[in-house]
Amino acid sequence: MLHKLKRDIPRLVALAGPLLIGQLAVIAFGVMDTAMVARYSTEDLAALAISGSIFISIYVGLTGVVSALAPIAGQLFGAKRFNEIGEEVRQGWWLSIVLTAVGMLILLNPQVFLSIAQATPAVEAKAVLYLQILAWGLPASMAMRVLVAFHNAVSRPAVITWLQIAGLGLKIPLNAWLIYGGLGVGEMGGPGCALATVIINWTWFIAAACIVYNDRFYQQFQVYKQWSWPDLHKIGTILKLGLPIGFSYLIEVTSFAFMALFIARLGNAPLAGHQIVANLGTVLYMLPLSLSIATSTLVAQSIGADRPKLAQEIGWSSLIFNTSLCVLVGLLVWIFRYPLLELYSPSAEVQEAAITLFLFIAFYQIFDALQVTSAFILRGYRVAFLPMWIYAISLWGVGLGGGYLLGFNVTGNVPEIFQGAQGFWFANSLSLALAAALLIVLFRSTAKKFEREHPPVVT
Repeated sequence: MLHKLKRDIPRLVALAGPLLIGQLAVIAFGVMDTAMVARYSTEDLAALAISGSIFISIYVGLTGVVSALAPIAGQLFGAKRFNEIGEEVRQGWWLSIVLTAVGMLILLNPQVFLSIAQATPAVEAKAVLYLQILAWGLPASMAMRVLVAFHNAVSRPAVITWLQIAGLGLKIPLNAWLIYGGLGVGEMGGPGCALATVIINWTWFIAAACIVYNDRFYQQFQVYKQWSWPDLHKIGTILKLGLPIGFSYLIEVTSFAFMALFIARLGNAPLAGHQIVANLGTVLYMLPLSLSIATSTLVAQSIGADRPKLAQEIGWSSLIFNTSLCVLVGLLVWIFRYPLLELYSPSAEVQEAAITLFLFIAFYQIFDALQVTSAFILRGYRVAFLPMWIYAISLWGVGLGGGYLLGFNVTGNVPEIFQGAQGFWFANSLSLALAAALLIVLFRSTAKKFEREHPPVVT
């Protein structure tokens, strides 16, 4: 096994490195929003937590559908069927238009979701404005996700990374200007973050589309060679894989998002504390996520090249490497919990609410790494339906359902340490452990079955 790790880990790191940097740049958007709004007002931070949870649930679910293009194009890339990839990209754009319409309809009318949080009228008004502004950036964002999937499939994530870094450089001054006002623009508070994000989303898409048009490397894929009307068969193939992936993303994110909505009932301070720790957790998640995306790409390319044994070996190497890194990260988070919290400069009340959650964020790193790596390996095999059900049972049933019972002490005999926000985080950790165990078993059986059905060709 050691020689396989030595062979696979450099490839994973080389591909995951740009992905990680790019993901961190995007997540830094959320960090900047949280940190800058936290200095503006607790009310705006509460609105950001609620509206951000709703937006990310919708956005990730929709982009999950489009992300199915990555393993499909990855297998075509491994098989060297380059000219077919351009058509998949065009059909991905058609699909993104339909998904955008659905997303915008929800974001422009978010009241049904906001009612769950039972927030004050002032907080709810800010959250509504935040979501309605973000709706106008969704067309560009969804089209951009098609190009992100395309770049991942052909092992060119660094192009997207440079755009994301540039976007971060633009985000900070835009945030400062729109949140606090200046140069003739009145202060917008939290909703100013949304307007900054919309501007950057359109800039990203236009830049990425121009790069694909002008760079010689992309000519072999013939993305712009011809006009294509919607092809129901190809779109159906993307949807067959993409809908379960999208629902899996939706389940994973909503299990966290609804935590925020339920915790909002406990008051602004517990919610703000949860928002800070959840924001930090999202940053940490980028490490296993980037390695998992890289793993999915290499697995898909190996399958496309008719090398199923290599695909399986890459999967196991990634599981071992990814989990080992995240155990180390969990320990570091616990050791440096106080300095990390100080980066957000919260009030004393919010700091007290947040510090009790650090044990849980350190605890679940290992389970988070195992589950996300296994899920992306399976997507490389184009297996997504059963993982969707695993997520639903684990994250919604055990995580969210169990968190509700513990957090609100429904049974009346829950120990105090597991009540409130701590109860939700504890249940979420258990749900990730269950999902990880089931997904690993599914990966093992899928890999063995695939290898039996695709024996190596003897020449």
